[in-house]
Amino acid sequence: MSARVSRELTDIDPALHEAYRICRELNAQHGKTYFLATRLLPVDKRAAVHALYGFARMVDDIVDLEGTDIAVGSDELNARRIVELDIIESRVRDALAGKPLSDSTSDQVLSALCDTVARYDIPHDYFFAFMHSMRMDIPGSAMFVSRYRTMEQLNEYMYGSAAVIGLQMLPILGTVVPRAEAEPSAAALGEAFQLTNFVRDMGEDLDRDRIYLPTDELDAFGVDEDLLRWCRTTGSVDARVTRALAHMIAVTRSIYRTSDAGIDMLDPRVRPSMRTASVLYGRILDEVEAQGYRVLSQRATVPQWTRARVALPQFAVTGWKRATVR
Repeated sequence: MSARVSRELTDIDPALHEAYRICRELNAQHGKTYFLATRLLPVDKRAAVHALYGFARMVDDIVDLEGTDIAVGSDELNARRIVELDIIESRVRDALAGKPLSDSTSDQVLSALCDTVARYDIPHDYFFAFMHSMRMDIPGSAMFVSRYRTMEQLNEYMYGSAAVIGLQMLPILGTVVPRAEAEPSAAALGEAFQLTNFVRDMGEDLDRDRIYLPTDELDAFGVDEDLLRWCRTTGSVDARVTRALAHMIAVTRSIYRTSDAGIDMLDPRVRPSMRTASVLYGRILDEVEAQGYRVLSQRATVPQWTRARVALPQFAVTGWKRATVR
């Protein structure tokens, strides 16, 4: 085991060090903003967060099948997704029940996950809710949904795809109040991140035959699917779409405010990390506005210098030495 990650694994069974290292590498490779925020956590909490990310990434890769466009995918491809998700859910149930795992990469991720779940007493139902929402993304699944009419309908999807991520994190982060008191804010942060993604990725999602933003909300501003596709095809910006997106950004920011109120309920040592994650993700919405709401023709990204400017004050709060310990 490399000395570069040994501090994160000090209190973890050495037999699991490789499993946690795999999860950490997945986080570093795929979760750039998330990984930066993780660097601000106390060293002893990072490995568990990497384990949660590693599991979510593994399941997400099954749904995406390495980025293959499922809008034009064959029935056979979608059936494969469903089968593989069924397999991983069965393996998760077995692993959480204590059945032995192999040395494969996926089972290593599950080994780290099960160890984290046991050490922090994370409810198992959160992981099955997550997989339920992943099934809602797969054509051919009995749960598949490609359009959400209302926020209430979207909330079912976001509970498993986003809210439970915050709820899984809460036992690891620790609280200064009873956990149940902090849970609504933790769930809200996951939902705020998810809605931010839906705004940012609207064009890409449309290419995949998905409209996640509730159609009733869009319709209130005169936006229908034909208009969205016209904007996507021509690269145009329509005032009706702009107004609808401005509304959804306002809704999302209100959820960020709910989640921000819960940051002070967390262990003081983790607050800088969570504030950084919240601010950085919220900056995506700023970029959408700055680019003239052109999400149907270009992807809004937070510049590297902006991420550094947001993170550096929090590194100062936590102490540069602690933040750079591996």
